[in-house]
Formats: sequence, C-alpha cells, structure tokens
Amino acid sequence: MPTSCSFPCQRSWISYHPSSINLRSHRFVVASSAAAGMELSLTRPDDWHLHLREGELLHAVASHSARQFGRAIVMPNLKPPITTTEAAVAYRQSILKALPEGSVFDPLMTLYLTDNTSPEEIKLARQSGVVFAVKLYPAGATTNSQDGVTDIFGKCIPVLEEMAKHNMPLLVHGEVTDPSVDIFDREKVFIETILEPLLKKLPHLKIVMEHITTMEAVKFIESCSEGSVAATVTPQHLILNRNSLFQGGLQPHNYCLPVLKREIHREAIVSAVTSGSNRYFLGTDSAPHERRRKECTCGCAGIYNAPVALSLYAKVFEQAGSLDKLEAFTSFNGPDFYGLPRNTSKIKLRKSSWKVPVSYPYEHGEIVPMFAGETLEWLPSNN
Repeated sequence: MPTSCSFPCQRSWISYHPSSINLRSHRFVVASSAAAGMELSLTRPDDWHLHLREGELLHAVASHSARQFGRAIVMPNLKPPITTTEAAVAYRQSILKALPEGSVFDPLMTLYLTDNTSPEEIKLARQSGVVFAVKLYPAGATTNSQDGVTDIFGKCIPVLEEMAKHNMPLLVHGEVTDPSVDIFDREKVFIETILEPLLKKLPHLKIVMEHITTMEAVKFIESCSEGSVAATVTPQHLILNRNSLFQGGLQPHNYCLPVLKREIHREAIVSAVTSGSNRYFLGTDSAPHERRRKECTCGCAGIYNAPVALSLYAKVFEQAGSLDKLEAFTSFNGPDFYGLPRNTSKIKLRKSSWKVPVSYPYEHGEIVPMFAGETLEWLPSNN
C-alpha cells in the first residue's frame, strides 16, 4: 500500500489581491472589477469532459456536477473500461441512481477505444441514443489507460471511418507515451505525429482535443476547418502553470495529466478561450481521487474541480474583460459542436465571496477539491 504523507502547502495554489496582476509566478492574481452583488444569468452550462468514477466515489461526487451542469460527457476509463454499448448503458443507469432526487442532469456516455473496437460496436453505439462519442487514450497516457490504443493507424482506421460516417466525435487525450519524449513536450509531439496525419487521412472525422495545455494546441485548433476540430479547456490549465506543482514543496493536488505547462502556454490558452471563438468549450476534466491516493509515494493524476469550476471560469473571463463571452464558452459552443440542442434553463453567478471546503468526506475517505480552503469570488446558484 502507498504510504500517506502530509502536504501543508495547499494555500499556495492561487492568490487574489484587488487590482493587481502577477503573471511572472505560478499564481494567477486577478482584479475585482465587478461590484459585489453583481449577477450573471447564464444558460445552464454543460461539462464536456467529466470523470464520475463508480461505486461510493460516484455517489460522493455526482451531485456536485448535477447541481450546476445540465449534461456531461462522461469518461469511460473505469476498471474495467467501458468498451461496449451495453456497458455504457449500464454505467449510465448507475449514474442516474447516484443523482439527487429530482435531478434532471443527463449523462452523455462514451466508449473507450481499444485496438479491438469494431465498426459494428460504433453502429450499436449510435443506435443506442445514449452514447455520443468515443475516447482515445494512448495506452499508458493517464489514469486507467492501460487498455488504450497502441497503434491507431495500424488497428483503428476502420473504426474511425465508421465514426466519421455517423458523425460521432473522437475525443482525444493528446499525448504520446514514448518515454524518450519529455513529458512537457508530449502534447506537441502528439499533434505532429498523430493528429495532423490522422486528419489528412480522415478529413471528415470530428475530433475534440481534450484539455489542451499548449500554444501548439491552440495553433493546431485554429488551423483546422471550423466545426470539424474543437477543444475542451479545464479551469486548472487556464489558471495554473507548472510552478504550481512545486511552490512551497511538492503539491500533489495540482498534479494532473496532461501536466501543467509554462506560463506562456497558459497565456495562449486564456487568450484563445476568451476571444469568443466557438472552437473552445467547457470541459472540466474533474477527476476525483481519494486523498490517500493523491498524497502518497506514487500519487494519482487528476484535479477535482467540479465544485469550483464555474467560479474559476467566470474569474478568468472577468480578468480578460470578456464576461460577455462566458455564456458561449460554457453553454453554447459544446452543444453546437455535438449537434445537440442548447439547454433552456438558467443558472446564476453572483459576485459574492465563498470559501471552498477543505475536503469532501465520504464513506471510504475524503476528496480534496481544487482551491481547498480558499475564498473564491463568484458563487453559482440555480434560478
């Protein structure tokens, strides 16, 4: 069993100070430009990249997403992974049972692509009405990716061709796993060696590049035909850079994959997302782990941000002077890309300070959220 350890430096993740900006360190220090009590009314957002896990962990976290989001694309990297339509339907039922009474949250399911996924399975998935995409994990790239693809060009082209016929998006964890490639370069190399050749071979395949982290990813997304390739963006990659992993000591709750990058990359992503482009949409990549699995000799990758995500996205857009573009990013661009109707209900974001809980306990432990114990400035609430 991994050995637990103590990390007392959580509060170094972020710092707010009125009317100041510090982009030289890991901290994203932002101005309070809106008056206290200001409200934003948004079409209810969707989360286009979410980990809900299973069992007791699922029951512990499902309500946090259901409270704020109308729908979510649910990741299939369970043990064992969700590789068939039948398994996706069963997993969806488990999620629905874990939701609070009266919840209208709609989990949109995905299949886990393997070397052995068949075109026939894609047909079943499309016919099911509950499976909306297929997820590509390069084998060994991240949590529970050991069953992922080992040779996309040699083993997956017939499946991808079938997906293109059915207009079913391929969701990409965009990193190579070659140990000779530096971990901070794996997204860039993936674009050069996998994504660009794949699009040349299958130009009609819809692709979502998940949780982009680099300026190279922004340039790639912008170079593609509008409506064919898009990207999800997480709160952590908009707010933190790689210094956040080491400030005041090793910070395990800031460890995610793809790993945080240099400040220049964070700035490029913020600029792209707040520009109003419809190529980018909300995907939290909220990834809960029990505390002992993060604070140990071989800690898990993943940041649990579901309770704070909307607050953080609002802060980023506020700082960029782009609050008028927030609703498109959170609520319009995603469903438009997937060909789904936009939500009709509303949610409010109120300019009001609130403190993030230090943890969320459940039967088998506790989950530490992003910005644990910190004070945030935008408070989401249902209309």
